[in-house]
Amino acid sequence: MSKPLGASYWKLWTATAISNLGDGVSMVAYPWLASAVTRSPILIAAAGFASRLPWLVFTLHAGVLTDRFDRRKLIVGMDFMRGFLTLFVGAIVFMNRDSLPSLNELTSITDLATNWPLYITLLVTAFLFGLAEVLRDNSAQTLMPSVVDQENLETANSRMWSAESLTNSFIGPPLGSLLIGIAIFIPFFFDAASFFIAVALIASLKGSFRPISTSTEHEKINFKAEIKEGYAWLWAHPLLRPMAIILGSMNGLGTMVGAVYILFAQEVLHTSVFTFAILGTAGAVGGTIGGLLAPKVSAKLGSGPSLSLALAAAPIGSLIVGLTSSWQVVWGVTVVETFVAVLWNTITVSLRQSIIPSHLLGRVNSVYRFFAWGSIPIGMFVGGGLVAVMTHFVSREDALRAPYLISVALGLLLWILAAPRLTSAKIEAARKSS
Repeated sequence: MSKPLGASYWKLWTATAISNLGDGVSMVAYPWLASAVTRSPILIAAAGFASRLPWLVFTLHAGVLTDRFDRRKLIVGMDFMRGFLTLFVGAIVFMNRDSLPSLNELTSITDLATNWPLYITLLVTAFLFGLAEVLRDNSAQTLMPSVVDQENLETANSRMWSAESLTNSFIGPPLGSLLIGIAIFIPFFFDAASFFIAVALIASLKGSFRPISTSTEHEKINFKAEIKEGYAWLWAHPLLRPMAIILGSMNGLGTMVGAVYILFAQEVLHTSVFTFAILGTAGAVGGTIGGLLAPKVSAKLGSGPSLSLALAAAPIGSLIVGLTSSWQVVWGVTVVETFVAVLWNTITVSLRQSIIPSHLLGRVNSVYRFFAWGSIPIGMFVGGGLVAVMTHFVSREDALRAPYLISVALGLLLWILAAPRLTSAKIEAARKSS
């Protein structure tokens, strides 16, 4: 019988649930704010690009810091920074509230003049927020093995993702639509408060969260040498190397179609703020089911077939979304895609946490995420640019559909090439050799 997850885990779980509730509220607020500031596909994609660029330029350095400093303190510091930045955005939006158009008019506005001061504010804070998120998330993933026993990693991770899905995608978006309906600045103050509450909970965790290392916090950090050590370990691993590259390809395609999703939702699906929030609940339904059932599905189908299923679901989902004008259909597709995404994460994150040596976990994890997440800003840039270019040749609606249809062919090609590299036999061999 496995041991209980313990009080520290449940504090971490609660902090994650609360901060993700705030994120779920802002999940509605940020896209609608951006679309009220500009209607340009390339500028909206650029805002997303700025928030994800740190995954490309800072991830490797974040891994070195994660393996050098107390991981709990890093999470506390970065969540405090994110809370402060969100509070700042809320204050700026409050001061500019009278210059913004009514949110209910945005489904029919395509030529809104860009509010450059507010747009630049969003761009800069998005980049700074992304920097904090990179270090925070890498620290959080490496923290889990210090909180629960190795035999409980899959259960602990799946329950954590269930909580994230429930608060981030099920409760948060409808609450966000309610708050933004009252005033556009309120969701940002709510999100900031959620970060500060999470900070207090994480700070109260008992135990040692310093990595096992021969270095000390006061020694000068040789980033090049330490990054190289993490990179060499990952690149020599026969399973994690292709797994990171495959995930990077999946994420690049996913963000290519999602770069201007808010415009697709408004102009093709004709969603109101509330309907957009309902769309967000699909992620919660799929994520919650995935969090509860992922270990069982993985055990029933096997790790390899489960990952193959996740690979195949993406192009099928893109085809359906690219051809529909029904938000209800998109909701259903999102449920399935989120379920398989949690299935993928439950298998792969738990695998990394169990086979990467503790003193290298931060760096190897960051190199893995460099390949896996570094493609996200590239995908956003490509998606926004593709829509902007296509509007010169086809209708605005067809241009917004184009990224989905192009990703179908690329996703099927990825599935054909990647599935044979992620078999159950290879995954079990990696676990046994650690």
